[in-house]
Amino acid sequence: MEKMPLILDMDPGVDDAVALAVAVNNPVFDVKLITSVAGNVNVDKTTRNELKLLQFLDKTEIPVARGAAQPLKKKFEDAAYIHGQSGLPGYDFPSVTLKPDPRPAVKAIYQTLKQAPAPMTIVATGAYTNIAELLLRYPEIKAQISRLILMGGSISGGNVSSVAEFNIYTDPDAAKIVYQSGLPIVMIGLDVTLQALVTWETLKKLAALGKTGTMLYQLITAYQDIHPNGKPLHDVNTIFYLLHPEAIETKNYQIDVVTQGPAIGATVADIQNRWSHGQTNAKVGVNIDADYFNQWLLAEVSQMVN
Repeated sequence: MEKMPLILDMDPGVDDAVALAVAVNNPVFDVKLITSVAGNVNVDKTTRNELKLLQFLDKTEIPVARGAAQPLKKKFEDAAYIHGQSGLPGYDFPSVTLKPDPRPAVKAIYQTLKQAPAPMTIVATGAYTNIAELLLRYPEIKAQISRLILMGGSISGGNVSSVAEFNIYTDPDAAKIVYQSGLPIVMIGLDVTLQALVTWETLKKLAALGKTGTMLYQLITAYQDIHPNGKPLHDVNTIFYLLHPEAIETKNYQIDVVTQGPAIGATVADIQNRWSHGQTNAKVGVNIDADYFNQWLLAEVSQMVN
């Protein structure tokens, strides 16, 4: 079976950790590069967390490149109040001996895409600063990107303000560049991730699924994004979509990003076709089979060697 080559651009972060673990272990994927960005915690910590995870998962052949330390324009604000000071609370990882790739993330992404025999999928689960800088610096590389699978945004309300989701709010200027790029985009935002809560029952079962299941259980238990019926693992929904697009209903919308004022970070969909003249720039996830998502997550972790 021909594998799907991927670039993962992340800011681990508990939910990124789950996405990374599934992506690097699933035989459908060939993860060529993982890049870090400032988001849930600062970029030194997100880079270290990617290295920690790859070392733990025994996937040390995958290069990790350090990315943007700051948003393009906006002041950086992390989410340590949700993800803990380290970004990966609750589990005591061994000391990291794995080293990052010496290339900065944008250069590493560019070279990985340029050397690829066919256009590649990029999955971005943090702020989109690296992706925006790539498009600004190397606009010709768009031909080598088949699609962007983006965790972020919402068309029904935010989680850091009444309208803004965290990844978009962290760097709205980067998000605007990405949404204006003309690239095929799938937006996996709060509209689906807040439906696909990992239930308390699933969490209990996760703890019994080997070394990786225990690690993920402890991270998720310490994760402070808590809802009555479970916890949202926003980022792993992107990997679920790649494997099971039929389980997420999408609608085509024109998305604009607000970059200043009280609604900064909002992703505005032209649901009523008032200003987009029928044009669309994203497939937007609007519904998800949450029961299947929970079953799938347990099945993925149960198949991991560690």
